[in-house]
Amino acid sequence: MKLQTEFEFTLPRGYVDGEGNLHRHGVMRLSTAADEITPLRDPRVKSNQAYLVIILLARVITKLGDLPDVNTRVVEGLFSADLAYLQDLYRRINENGHTLAGVACPECGHKFEVDFGRLGG
Repeated sequence: MKLQTEFEFTLPRGYVDGEGNLHRHGVMRLSTAADEITPLRDPRVKSNQAYLVIILLARVITKLGDLPDVNTRVVEGLFSADLAYLQDLYRRINENGHTLAGVACPECGHKFEVDFGRLGG
C-alpha cells in the first residue's frame, strides 16, 4: 500500500489573481517536520504568531489553479472562508492521513464517508 502524500481540494470561494482570474482547484501535500519548524525562525512569525499559518500553508500547497507559484502573498490574498477551509484541510490530512470523515444521515441514520477535500465545490 502506497502512502498518499498529496490531496486535491476545491476552495469554497477561490483566489482571485491580479488579472481577475479565479483559482479554486489545488493540491496540498503532507507536512514535514521542517515545514512546521522552519517558519518559527521567520521574523514575521516572531512579531506575529498568527502569521505562522500563512507561511505553513504557502509551504504545503503545491498547486492552486494556473498559478506558477503559491507563496505567502497568495495565501495572504485568500478570502477568510478559504483560509479557514485550508487550515481545516491541513489539520485533517496531517492528523488523520486522509480527507474523509464519517457522517450519518440525520433522518435515516445511514452512515457513510464524505471527502472533505472535495467539499469546496
